[in-house]
Amino acid sequence: MASVKKLEGKIAIVTGASRGIGKAIALAYASEGAQTVLTARKLESLESVAAEIKAAGGREPMLFELDVKVAAKTQQLVDAVLDKHQRVDILVNNAGVTKDGLFVRMSEADWDEVLDTNLKGTFLCMRAASKVMMKQRYGKIVNIASVIGLIGNGGQANYAASKAGIIALTKSVAKELGSRNVLVNAIAPGFIETDMTHVLGDEAKNSILKSIPAGRFGKPSDIAKAAVYLASDESDFVTGQVITVDGGMVM
Repeated sequence: MASVKKLEGKIAIVTGASRGIGKAIALAYASEGAQTVLTARKLESLESVAAEIKAAGGREPMLFELDVKVAAKTQQLVDAVLDKHQRVDILVNNAGVTKDGLFVRMSEADWDEVLDTNLKGTFLCMRAASKVMMKQRYGKIVNIASVIGLIGNGGQANYAASKAGIIALTKSVAKELGSRNVLVNAIAPGFIETDMTHVLGDEAKNSILKSIPAGRFGKPSDIAKAAVYLASDESDFVTGQVITVDGGMVM
């Protein structure tokens, strides 16, 4: 007897889905039966992800070019999904950038770029999708925060502020939308093996590993598993929470 897929028939939007954590979540959702809608700033960057989903037997994803900082584009995304699928069941806000630098030397432009993409972008996508979800009286929103939003990090004041903002935004919106059965949660990844960690030197990596009780960096699939849980019926009484997936680094 075939196992029942956890997201069968659900319509799921995943922003920043071209690589890393976003790609892993898109693949996991598709494997669990969801109809995925994938966004990135460049449409061509999503083509290989779409091919991977189809090769694995998933439904052909809808691809959408999106700059999450632009309110009109986030509304166009939701409108396009409604036109094609009549529903929006799941939204994953994963699109994000880093512009690291020491606080005293940080340019206003680097501050704005990170806050506008990571925090404002999450707000805009949530606002557009939540109106639909409230009418449906059903929705799951999963925001990708970071352990850096919980503990801070030297050289990442803008990134830390954006991710801490996502956590506070998650909790506030969860309180507003809970009565409409729209559940809002966040995942705070620890150090995950992605393009962002590949640039670290061996000394930095070894230093970080010592702070992780599990003794390894996470994989994008570790985050995807938590994202499947938060999007599935298994989390129907969970809202306003931050699930830290970090191998025990932050306790």
